[in-house]
Order: sequence, then C-alpha cells, then structure tokens
Amino acid sequence: MISYDDALQRVIETVSSLEPVEIPLCEAAGLVLSSPAASRWDLPRNDNSAMDGFAIKASAEDLDKGLRIIGASYAGHPFTGDVQEGQTVRITTGAVLPSGADTVVPIEEVEEKNGLVFPAAKSKSGQHVRYRGEEFYRGDVLIEPGGTIRAGEIALLASAGIERVIVFPRPRVAVISTGDELLELGQEPGPGQIINSNLYFLENRLSECGCTPVCFGIGTDDPGTLDHLIEQALDADVIISTGGVSVGDKDHVQATLNERDFTKVFWKVAIKPGKPILFGLLEGKPCFGLPGNPGSTAATFELFVKPALKKLAGHPEILPEKREAILKNEVAGNTRRQIFLWSRLEWNGTGYEVTVPQRQGSGQNRCLTAANALLSVAAGIEKIDAGEKVEVFLL
Repeated sequence: MISYDDALQRVIETVSSLEPVEIPLCEAAGLVLSSPAASRWDLPRNDNSAMDGFAIKASAEDLDKGLRIIGASYAGHPFTGDVQEGQTVRITTGAVLPSGADTVVPIEEVEEKNGLVFPAAKSKSGQHVRYRGEEFYRGDVLIEPGGTIRAGEIALLASAGIERVIVFPRPRVAVISTGDELLELGQEPGPGQIINSNLYFLENRLSECGCTPVCFGIGTDDPGTLDHLIEQALDADVIISTGGVSVGDKDHVQATLNERDFTKVFWKVAIKPGKPILFGLLEGKPCFGLPGNPGSTAATFELFVKPALKKLAGHPEILPEKREAILKNEVAGNTRRQIFLWSRLEWNGTGYEVTVPQRQGSGQNRCLTAANALLSVAAGIEKIDAGEKVEVFLL
C-alpha cells in the first residue's frame, strides 16, 4: 500500500486540465478563465456625474449671482451644448458631464429660484465627478487566467463589453454504482438489500463542485453488465465507480477494466476509511474505483476525486484547504493507517475548535451529516486527547 500523500501526488501528476473552450459570458458562472479577459473600452466611457444636481464650471467668478439653467443631462440622454460662465445644466447620477463643466453641485446644496441656481458654497473643482477610465481603460486585463468567474466577475466583464470568454469546461463525470444488493430510491429493500445512497451523494456532491454528473444507475455484480456500463461512461471526462474494488468473489471492477485500455496508477492506500481505492487512466481518462461503503465512498471522493476535478477544471489551487483547530473530544488512531474522521469545525471567537462524532463507521451515512471537515490522524498515533491542536481538511 502507498501513503495518502503519495497517492494524492500521483493523482495530481496523472490528471491534466481539460482543453479550454470559448463560450458566452452568461454561461461561464463557476468556471475558470484560461485566457486573460481585457476590456473593450474605458469605463466610465465619459466623465459623468456621481450625484443628482447641477453641472457647473467651478472657476466661474459669478457663482454668487446665480447660474442660468440652459438644459439638462440625463443618463442615456447627454446635453450636447457647452456650459459657459454664468450657466449650469441640470444633471442626474450617471449622466455625461457637459462640455465646459468640471464639477457637480448636489441638488440639496443649491437654491433654485426663477430659472437660476445659487450654490450654497463655493465648490471644489472636480467634486462628484466620475472621470473617464476611472475604473479601467481599454485593453486593461480585468481577470487573469486562473480566475474563477462568479457573479461579480460576470458583472465586471459585462460592463467591459466582453460577450465571450475562454474557459476550462465543466467536467462531465460518469457515475457507475455496482452491487447486486443495491436498489433505487422508492424500492422496498428485501433481505440483504440497501438503497444506493452512494449515487445520491456523488450526484449532488459533483454538482456542488461545479461538475456535470452523468449517472448510469446500478450495475449488477456481473462483468458483462459492468463492461457495458463502462463503455457508455467513456463519453465523460472522468469515470467513477463505487463498489467492487476489493478482493471478494463479486469484486469485478478491476478485472473488467484490465480487459480494456486501462493503466493502473495505484490500488490500495494506507488510509481508513477507503483503503481499497483504485485509480488509473481508462483510454486516457481519469478513472476512480471507489469503495462501496458510504463513508469510504465519501471520504475517497473528498481526498482524491475532488482535487482531480479541480485540476481538470483549471483551478490553480487544487490541494485541500487546511485549518489548525483545538480538538474538543478524544479520538482514537490507528497504528498502521492514516485515519480521516468526519468532523465539525467551528470558530469560537478566538480560534477554531473541532468536534468529532463518535459514530464513524465506513458503512454509515450518518457521520457525513453536518460535517464540514475531515480530521487527519497520522498512522502510528494511538489517540489524540481533547485540548490538543490538530489539523483538519476543509470540505
């Protein structure tokens, strides 16, 4: 068996980013930019007003005599004339500053009488003016490669006139569940049968991670059926199977893969849960054989599949994010394998604390609920006492 660190490094070295694609900006939410996005124009495109009020020439000598209103500049409807000495133009927020004016006086700071405007005080030149190019200039790179496009980024790029972007595509992930004991949700379990909860976990977790899950349902413990499902799954970017990767009489995943163009990178990692995980390339595509126990499926997904998906999707940071925390309850370790325990990380006002539920069976789903971290206990450590500082991986 290899260590967790060694296995993770092999996954990272084996997986490559997907080929970038050009798509409409409105379809790019959550994706990673592969080429720089540069502005098509200055923004603001003209000097404009930051307030509702009056556009004036601040250096005019006769402000105290009143300024004659000669027109208005509204957002989308600029005033086309020039502002001379003794004149002003009514202006609204976002409207183009008229030629000859250099300052905006807020409406609440003037007295308007008989077509004249009287500023309450002398204005500082340039006040309440947004200048052309104040936010960015034409050709400025607004988002560098590797940046994730979220709502704020979409708003920024849209304001710069960028209609299409070049991004790493959303990975399409095929999910195959194996096992004669598995049933679909809605079916009533008979003796020895269980609901295929792994499928629902993976389908939703993949969506949360920004991927497109393609679920192929349940494959029986039969090499022919399994091979047929694998054939269908090859249209995806990544293949994930659950169950059938150990050494039992009904564990056919590895043997079925070996009948195809499969390059095994590793099988079995010195961790608990999830020891029998299989990873390799199937016709050049990353292929993960996850253990069938729910806790093992979920743990190996977080520890190995998620970093691979992040690399496929072009994320610059792919390793699990870590935090140091104070352990609130004692946990037991393992002398031979590194243990990962589902945990709850919370901020207490001065630092992080982590609580580890006592139910941590690999065959259980309950330990997954409310978990937001995995506590790592190195191999050879028999226990960690409450109050000790530990390291956790954020989910």
